[in-house]
Parts: sequence; C-alpha cells; structure tokens
Amino acid sequence: MPADDPRTIRLSDYQPYSHALDRVELTFKLHPTATRVLARLHLAPNPAARTGQDLRLDGEGLRLIACAVDGQAVQPSLDATGLTLAAALLPAGAFVLETEVEIAPEGNTALEGLYMSNGMYCTQCEAEGFRKITFYPDRPDVMARFHVRIESDLPVLLSNGNPVGQGVGWAEWDDPWPKPSYLFALVAGDLRAHPGQFTTMEGRDVGLNIWVRPGDEGRCAWGMQALKASMAWDEKVYGRAYDLDIFNIVAVDDFNMGAMENKGLNIFNSKAVLASPETATDDDFARVEAIIAHEYFHNWTGNRITCRDWFQLCLKEGLTVFRDQQFSGDLRSHAVKRIEDVLMLRARQFREDGGPLAHAVRPDSFVEINNFYTATVYEKGAEVIGMLKRLVGDADYARALDLYFDRHDGQAATIEDWLKVFEDTTGRDLSQFKRWYTEAGTPRVSVAEDWADGVYTLTLAQENPATPGQAQKGAKVIPVAVGLLNPNGDEVVPTTVLELTEAKQSFAFKGLASRPVASILRGFSAPVILERSVPAAERAFLLAHDTDPFNRWEAGRGLAKDVLARMIVDGAAPGADLLDGLARLAFDEALDPAFRALALRLPGEDDMAATLHAAGHVPDPARIYHARRALHLALAERLAAGLPELELACRVPGAFSPDAAAAGKRALRLAALGLLARLDDGATARAAYAAADNMTESFGSLAILLDIGAGQAELADFAVKWQGDRLVLDKWFAVQVAAAQPDNVADVVRRLTARPDFDWKNPNRFRAVIGALSGNHAGFHHASGEGYALLADWLIKLDPLNPQTASRMSTAFESWPRYDADRQAMMRGALQRIMATTGLSRDLSEMAGRMLA
Repeated sequence: MPADDPRTIRLSDYQPYSHALDRVELTFKLHPTATRVLARLHLAPNPAARTGQDLRLDGEGLRLIACAVDGQAVQPSLDATGLTLAAALLPAGAFVLETEVEIAPEGNTALEGLYMSNGMYCTQCEAEGFRKITFYPDRPDVMARFHVRIESDLPVLLSNGNPVGQGVGWAEWDDPWPKPSYLFALVAGDLRAHPGQFTTMEGRDVGLNIWVRPGDEGRCAWGMQALKASMAWDEKVYGRAYDLDIFNIVAVDDFNMGAMENKGLNIFNSKAVLASPETATDDDFARVEAIIAHEYFHNWTGNRITCRDWFQLCLKEGLTVFRDQQFSGDLRSHAVKRIEDVLMLRARQFREDGGPLAHAVRPDSFVEINNFYTATVYEKGAEVIGMLKRLVGDADYARALDLYFDRHDGQAATIEDWLKVFEDTTGRDLSQFKRWYTEAGTPRVSVAEDWADGVYTLTLAQENPATPGQAQKGAKVIPVAVGLLNPNGDEVVPTTVLELTEAKQSFAFKGLASRPVASILRGFSAPVILERSVPAAERAFLLAHDTDPFNRWEAGRGLAKDVLARMIVDGAAPGADLLDGLARLAFDEALDPAFRALALRLPGEDDMAATLHAAGHVPDPARIYHARRALHLALAERLAAGLPELELACRVPGAFSPDAAAAGKRALRLAALGLLARLDDGATARAAYAAADNMTESFGSLAILLDIGAGQAELADFAVKWQGDRLVLDKWFAVQVAAAQPDNVADVVRRLTARPDFDWKNPNRFRAVIGALSGNHAGFHHASGEGYALLADWLIKLDPLNPQTASRMSTAFESWPRYDADRQAMMRGALQRIMATTGLSRDLSEMAGRMLA
C-alpha cells in the first residue's frame, strides 16, 4: 500500500484506549428493516491512558436515536465512522453511557455486523463488524462482560454466555467472561437443535447444541462427535477445560468465512458443519472435524486470551491453527496431515510470500484488516509455532503454554508477551527468532556436502530475499531436521535438529563407515525453500528407503517436478525412475493407503508454474497442462497391470464410516480410478459412479469422468438428484469449471453464471464458480485473457455488496509477475480496470493497489 495513504493504520501508533469498559448491557428489538439496539456501557477513565481525553466510539451505518450520560441526554459529534463525546461532557470518574440506534439487517449484504440469511438473524463481528451494530470502542483490547436481551417473535433467540431468562418473545443471556466486541454473537430464527452433553475434567456438565434449519437435522451427528472429541483433546493435551454451562453452534448459509469462534456461540458456514455420507465427501468430513476443533480451541487461544490489536492476529490464529493440526494428526495420521498442510502452505502462502502481497506474519501496517486474514497469518503463523516447539522440545513447550495461560488469562496479549513466556521458561533469547514474526518472505536454504575420512559435513546457507517494503533482512533461526541413511537404506543417524542461525554454517557427523545419503528438512521442519541439486537416483533411493514419511513423499514429489519440468521445457519423455518408484509405492500394502494416494498425486499446474519461474523460465500454462496430462497417462500405463486389483482391494465394504482408515482406502481407490480412466475411457469410473452409496465415491468418480471429457450423463443425473440441496449443488457447479478444458473455461463459467440458481450474492455459490475459474490454471491463464476479464467483471459486480469476498478472491491476480509479457499486461489491465471503478471498497482497492504496486 502507498506509505502516505491517509487510511493506513500502523502498529507503531498503538495507544491504550481512553476508557476502561467493565460491563455492557444490550437490548435488541429485532426487525428486518428497523432493528433497535439499546446499549448501556459502564465506563471509567483508563489509568493506563492519557487523562482528560474525549470519548470516541466506532460506528458505521447507524441511525442515532438517543444518547445519554448517567441518564442525562447529551449531543455527541457524529461522522461517517463514529461518535465523539467531548471530555467536558464526561464525569471525572465512572459513568454509564446509553445509546439507542436503528439498523437494517435485511439490507446488509456485506454479511458484517447484524444481517439476515434466509429469514434468520445472525452476526459476524470479526474483525470490525460490531461497529455496524452499535456505537462502541470496536477494538480487541477493550474487554467487557456482556448481558444481552433479545426481543423477537422468532422461536430461537441465542447470544453469548449462559441463558439467564426467557419468555414469550424474549430471551436474556449473560457472559461472565470479559470479551472484546469482535466475539459478540446473536442468532434468531426458526431452528432445530441437535443436542449433546459433555462433562469437563472439572466436573462441569455442559449442554451442547448444533442449531440448523429444518431439514438439516440429519447432518449434525459428525459435527457433534467432532466437538466432543475437541473438548476431550484440549483437556488431555493442553489441560484446558470449557468454562460455560452451554456451547452452541449455529449453521448459517450466508457466511463470508468458514466459521467464527464467538464465546459460547460459534457461528459456522453451513458447509463447515453439516455432513452426512450421502452429501459430504471424506475431505468434507475431515474439514468439518478440523474447523470445529479450530473454533473450539479458540476458547482459550483467542477468547480467554485475545490479541491486543489486529496486528497481533497471528497470536490467536497461528497458535490455534497449530493446535487444530496437532488434533487432526492425533485423530488421523500425522504423516498424511503434515503432507496436506505443506501442500496448502506451498500453494497459498509461498505464492503470497513470493509476490506483491507479501507481508510479515505480524504486519506493521494495514488499510483494511479484513485483507490480512491470509495464509501468512494463519498457516505460516502455525509453522512458526511448530518451529518454536521443535526448538525448545515438547516438555518446555508444555511448560511455556501453561505459563502463557496462567499469566495472560483475561488479557489482550502481544507477540512479545507470547515469546516472553518461552524465554522465561527456557532461558533462551528469542530476539533473533522473532524475525519470523516481523519479516516477510520465504527463506531459501542451500546445501553443500563433503565426505572425507569418515566425516560427513553438511554446510547450510540461508538467504532471505527482499519483499515489498522490506529490502534488508537478517539471518533467521531455522531448525533443519536431518537424518542420514547408509547406502543399503539403514538409518545411521536418526533425526537430528540442526539450528541454522547464521548466514552460513557447517555441521559435521563423525565416525561413519560409508558416505551417507542425507534426508534433509525432515517433517518440513521449517517453512523454507530447500535449494539442493539432487540426482534422480538419489531421489529414487529416498523414495524407496527414507524412514521419514514426509521426506519419502517429498522425494517422489521432487522426482515428479524434475520430470515435468523437462517435459515442459525440453519436450522430454517421462522418466523411468519416477514411474518405477511410484509403482513400487502404489502397491506397497505395508504403507498407509492415504499416504499412497497422496504420493500418486502429481504436482499441480500452479505449483509447476511457480517451480519453472523460480528456475528462470517463463511458464507456459498450456504446455504445463498438456505435460501434466501426458505424465498422468504414462503413470497409468506403467501401473496398468495392477490397477484393477488395487481398485478392487480399496473398496470399503459395509456401512460408510468417515474414519481415517476407511477414508484412506477410498482416496487410494479414487486415485486408481483416475489412472484407469486414462486407459479404459472411464468404464470403471462410470461403474463406480453407478454403484456409489456415498458422496466421496459418487462425486469423485464424476470428477474423474469430467476430467477425461466424459461423464455428461452422470453430470445430468447428479444435478437431478441433488437439485434441492444447496451445498451439494455447489459441488456440481464447481466441478464443471474445474474440469473444463482450457479453451472452454470461459464459456462454461458464462453458462453457469447465467443459470437462475447461480445466486452470486451467496459466498459459497460465488466461490464455487468464480473461485473455480481462478483455480483452473490453464483456463484462467488462457492466452485470450478471457479468464482475467471474467474475474474482473465479477469482482467489480460483487464489491458493492460484499467487499470481503471480492477482495479475497482478487488474489488470483497476485502471481501476474510470473508470466509472459502479454499475460502480464492483461492481468495488470484487469487490475487497473478494477481500480478505476467508481465507489470501490477500501477492501478491494487496497488489494488491487498492492498488486499493481
């Protein structure tokens, strides 16, 4: 963003709020177009702030009806972003400020604050939505206890905390725990509860409910199971018990995010909580499990301890993502989970770090905080926690977390507070480690090896490239996990963590009988790019013998990238080392089927574009597309003899179960079906679709058929069967764009967006089509530029109604510097057209401006 942008908010400008807020009493008189919100704020001058200040409250789109201080009417100063009461109007000590405002939830298409979704009232207040509900100090370091009264003729009236009273047309809720306004929640509607119960380790009986629309009751059991598992896991692993008498989850159809951790009343995008075998895939089940865990874990890492300001967003999100990754690994497979997390990190966060949107895990400035709910804050933030745990060890990590919870419970904390508990626990100086939070970019670690007289020396060097606004960077603390294998495949040095703290360091391993083969960056021990020239034979050896499952997968991935790069750049034939290695792995019954399925998944087109760009090539999306399909065919031909038996062996008998073992077998079966489809024109996949009794195999086989240019009958059948199910129909929309041939993508998008059931105002449906457009690499980057133009058209259309969704989807343009001059010009032209739009939101204008800059 421009350094002189007057809207820029900077970390260095932080000041404590002028007043302390002890208690909030809210009354909502709900009405679609004229909701009245009465607020009583119990305030006092903040001893930590400068005395004698005016009282400034945030507020947007509110019609002020009344304002009083200690019962006496006052006339505040109003502007477009809030309300100000001059210090002269305020008592010297504690006082009560009362306001009454009117808002129109029905017209709130931005889905921030209080809005309506198909007749149901709901809220989304993070990051700054509460200011659209009432005048308030809408910042995370102002924490207060909330008492809420809701008046409406709707049957279910929910808010944070514990229920304390209800009658005909009203309900009252009280939250005894201080919280910032971004954690406030309210829901009112005609809902049905799927109930449950959990007894905490402290003996508290907690009532659990998943609230859904009538007709969705049959999709709640898995979410309830995941919630109970999350509560038990947090007690066992982190010693954290739930602290209210009730925990409510509500499924909402119109929601910008996946879910929100509001204290005691989590609001979820319907697709992140509803699941049944008939309507949800194994990936959906795993995602629901992880998101429910994530939002529940926020109760301590985000709610009980929140962030002082929005620059510290990674403090709650990075830590909570790390916790949900631990949880999923414990319940499923740590190896598979780690691979999946790294695939996501490289696809989203590495691209972010390598482009115009690069920013530190803790940024030092922003224009619109909604634009910093990014992979860098979430996924890289989690990687930083993982590195810290790896450096200090499991025992000291646990001790530091206990100290963190004890020291900062009820507070709004900072990254400095977080690191200080580790320094106090371990005695380590973490000032250099802190650079992971303050510096953007992905470090590059190069490797040199030497072997002499039984000593193997590994020399590591780190480079921290310049990023927008950050040219100078110092050396980071990088934990590099290394193991050494003998030429026969035996491990001679188990995993050892080397601490790279300088620009260049050497590490010696003595007393070895033969030159070892090094397995470097085991478990992806740091979010870095490893620069090392590895012969194909060595990669094949590691693919066959590495005892670290991540690096075994990584060896195959590296082989596949090398082969694909040669096919794309030089027109080479697929390499035998890769095909033979994958063949051995595919049929190795000693390996987890889920791991084998991941190993058979070829690098994606966007991944290959980034790889070629990093190697100094200008990626050609069409050549990448055709080379990847050619390699997939070659792999199918190499595995042909064993594929029918593999597909048959991976059929899961009996009733559907979403457990990890059954899901892994289905994943491997679909991998085999995808390869078989290249050889039998989809005959086996077509039979699988016809016989499928679950969404995983039904939708998976449909996607396979569409990918080979078949499946139109199955596509029509799928639409007829699921036309009344909004979430499943999202899949139907998305798969057509994802599987479209590059020359046809724009036409497919235009056809689908012309349908009456393409509700572009619903974020899920919009992402299903327009998000799939940017995900179809060769189609989006088609030489005609139609993909770019289409995306720009839709972002411009959506922005006035839903700036958050428009802004987040604009990041499809962030990789424009990779490509040839013509594509660069067309992408920049699309961004310039967006920037020239009258009335553009600050959300989208900031993102487009940063990408252009």
